[in-house]
Amino acid sequence: MNLKQAMTGIAALACMTGAHAQSAGSFYVTTGWFHLAPQSSSQPLKETNVGGSPVDVSLPNTGATLDSADTIGFTAGYFVTDHIAIEGVIGVPPKFNLQGSAGFEPYGTLGTAKQWSPTLLFKYYFNAPEARFRPYLGVGVSRIWFTDEKITNGTFEQQVLHGPTSVSTDSSWEPVFNAGFNFNIDKHWFAGVSLSYLPLSTTAKLSTNAQTPVGVLNVQSQTKIKLNPIVSYVSIGYRF
Repeated sequence: MNLKQAMTGIAALACMTGAHAQSAGSFYVTTGWFHLAPQSSSQPLKETNVGGSPVDVSLPNTGATLDSADTIGFTAGYFVTDHIAIEGVIGVPPKFNLQGSAGFEPYGTLGTAKQWSPTLLFKYYFNAPEARFRPYLGVGVSRIWFTDEKITNGTFEQQVLHGPTSVSTDSSWEPVFNAGFNFNIDKHWFAGVSLSYLPLSTTAKLSTNAQTPVGVLNVQSQTKIKLNPIVSYVSIGYRF
């Protein structure tokens, strides 16, 4: 082999490996499917105000959990260095069903709510930028809030809450812990899988116009719900 052939071979190899590089200065976007699996539990429902008078009455053997949910998601990221990337994550708000537990279990689905959780992640990628397989670890922060919270079970609303009820929930900033990998398909396209964990809880506050022996009174009640979801994301991405 002469020098010219050797140089040609080296250049070709460089093109082949570099074609898959996720390196400093690269932008990328992905889309895919989120599966949110809450590891949920709740405190007993507690009345805090009746007819304008503060109370502190817990209803024993009561609780609720959240079903799993699925939604479509999107991310956009930038490689600051060959190994460090910043990524923004957002999804179409999934709708969760609130299921009764303990003494509320016979009522089944009690209500629904949609969750918003835009997230900022900082990821560290292992292996060389030109490697086809690149695992990573990430940490970040998510802003969590809920919309369209409502009681949908009329029987529960009348028999337990004793009247029409509106629901509100707290919003919060929560940490996110993330791990996954990308597989580079060609110069631009790649596939990915990741898992994230959010140590998340929220307080659901209920306001009921309750029918009582002395007439209709406004009853305020609340419960703290732990969601602690494990979020899986299967995606396809494009690198610029």
